[in-house]
Amino acid sequence: MKILNTISEYGIISKLFHWITAALLLLQIPAGFYLVALDFGETRITVENYHVIGGLIIFYLTVFRLIYKIFNPTPQLNHSLFPGQKLIAILNHLFLYIAIFTITISGALKKLLGGETLNIFISKIKIKNNFELAEVFYDIHIYANYTLIVLISLHISAVIIHKVIFKENILKKIT
Repeated sequence: MKILNTISEYGIISKLFHWITAALLLLQIPAGFYLVALDFGETRITVENYHVIGGLIIFYLTVFRLIYKIFNPTPQLNHSLFPGQKLIAILNHLFLYIAIFTITISGALKKLLGGETLNIFISKIKIKNNFELAEVFYDIHIYANYTLIVLISLHISAVIIHKVIFKENILKKIT
């Protein structure tokens, strides 16, 4: 198994970035829905703290992943794909990154503007309360999460479509 990417396959570093992020998202998304349903209390505070930590880990992983991606080639898409498929794949990945950043930043701003302190691992941040703006960022956080769910669904659907219709196992590049 190669450490770095080749033109035909992802290396172990890219695979780890992909699957760790995927696993964390599979925990984060349901935790967010669960969090919304909770009344204020000890359980909500505990779940929210884990949710924030998970979100920050995903954020940092995504930043490191993009930095790594700059210095390491992405495997080429199959040449048999028509240009529209390549464009959809590129846009889906781009919007996945944008959604992850939007979710994390809006969640952090919602928390900070709501009068809470945010621990970003290296320091604690607290800013002046602005509850109206906190609600705006909360709405952005929610809509960006729904967008992320759609993008992840499209991402998984593409893998299934390639396997069933095009008889290509594109999943093997990232597993």
